[in-house]
Amino acid sequence: MAELSRLPGPVMDLWEWQYEGSCREADPDLFFHPEGERGGTRRRRAEAAKAICATCPVIQQCREHALTVREPYGVWGGLSEDERQDILAGSARRAI
Repeated sequence: MAELSRLPGPVMDLWEWQYEGSCREADPDLFFHPEGERGGTRRRRAEAAKAICATCPVIQQCREHALTVREPYGVWGGLSEDERQDILAGSARRAI
């Protein structure tokens, strides 16, 4: 589950970017893997989601949101769960 204490308040200006997301027209199952999905199947699904993200006008806002609240699941802002963890781990190492 996302770290809710990191979420901004319910101010429309902070969330309005989500209405412009390319993913709103896509199948949400494309962005979140089913339990037990592995290997090539998982990689192909994630790559298809990332292809949608690549054309998205709000990819940067989405990515920043996912990193800020530490979204634990799915493809957000063109980044997989593992890619976000790597970025956050790198940030933590640099802070030490």
